[in-house]
Amino acid sequence: MKLTLYSERALNSKTIWLLTLFLALFSLSATGQEVQESQEATQGVSNTRLDRYGDFLKQEVVLGKIPGAVSLVTRKNKIVHSEAYGFMSLEEKSPMSKDGIFHIMSMTKPIVSVAFMMLYEEGHFQLTDPVSKYLPQFKNLKVATDASQGLDGPTEDIQSQVTIHQLLSHTAGFSHGLGGTQLDKEIMQALYFEPQKNIEDRVNTLIDLPLIGQPGAQWYYSAAPDVLSLLIEKFSGMNTAEFLQERIFDPLGMRDTGYNVAKKNQKRWVPVHNYNEAGKMVNSEQQLPVEGNTVYGGTHGLFSTAADYMTFCQMLLNQGSWKGRQYLSPKTLEIMTINQVGNLYQAPGQGFGLGFGVTTDLAASKSAGSVGQYYWGGAYCTYFFIDPEEELIALLMTQVQPYNDYYSTVMRQFVYQAIID
Repeated sequence: MKLTLYSERALNSKTIWLLTLFLALFSLSATGQEVQESQEATQGVSNTRLDRYGDFLKQEVVLGKIPGAVSLVTRKNKIVHSEAYGFMSLEEKSPMSKDGIFHIMSMTKPIVSVAFMMLYEEGHFQLTDPVSKYLPQFKNLKVATDASQGLDGPTEDIQSQVTIHQLLSHTAGFSHGLGGTQLDKEIMQALYFEPQKNIEDRVNTLIDLPLIGQPGAQWYYSAAPDVLSLLIEKFSGMNTAEFLQERIFDPLGMRDTGYNVAKKNQKRWVPVHNYNEAGKMVNSEQQLPVEGNTVYGGTHGLFSTAADYMTFCQMLLNQGSWKGRQYLSPKTLEIMTINQVGNLYQAPGQGFGLGFGVTTDLAASKSAGSVGQYYWGGAYCTYFFIDPEEELIALLMTQVQPYNDYYSTVMRQFVYQAIID
């Protein structure tokens, strides 16, 4: 019996020793795993998880869905992702470059809106002012009562004057020509396919066309930022290209952003692509000119790079300040990036501020993000969003027409899933 008792004690002792050793080894392994995961994260963003986004974009190039792209993500003012994929031009098979110069199209609108609000801070106008106070030709505008009949349809007088706030928030009743009605089609033709000498010519063309609704009665994506551009010229005494260069581009170091591309940089220009009749992605037959542009629009017209636009976004995320210079007050940015249109903006969980779309209800949006995120995109499939809560900015630049929101949605999906802190 003593032998049996001794054996049991020895067995128990050996078991305890082995168990202790196992637990120690497991603890070391777990600690090593935590260190490895920590080393794979930058600013709380998992590099491994963000690789999923890169793999997705590579596959889109392989499948011929996009010619190429530049992707740039920052968190807490640090770059966590910067990659180029595919080709600048499928025709020339030139590899995409991180410093490729893109038509940013409607991503012009946030820049011009910020420039315009700089003049607000200088006291040039009130948001509630009627536009006709500064541009008298806005007094007697007409509103179409049957958009299906186009420009020849019946009209009525405006019931109230268009205000500056309505220009910034796309509630003035103007159109961009994208709505699909006969009136929209004819507005697009008049604005963008007929020759315009300068921004004043384009705005005068706009106000000769009937509005699609009464001022303040609807949110309707519009050419109203072109009016902002004309007002910038009136208030500043400079044309919009000069104002942007002096007040935003030069101070921020946005050397590749402007309405024209210098000859020395045109090799970095990225042409737009589309599907041909056979369903293959090809260079578009018609390209917008890269030089000689004289209509300095607020709706579109700027060229930029991912790095330049990121700098602009970082200034906004940093409460209007960048490298010791204050471009806008935080209070001005606050009113620009909250919903200013009530329930007029129809996208679930979204609203519209002064120059930006804004997320107002995360559950209703059915996507990852944060309340207070603000964003926009361009007609050739360029996208950005700024998330102040997460100190996060994401940009995706490609050149494909027609526009679709798919890559904007996927960008959010992949970027947000990579946050691990």
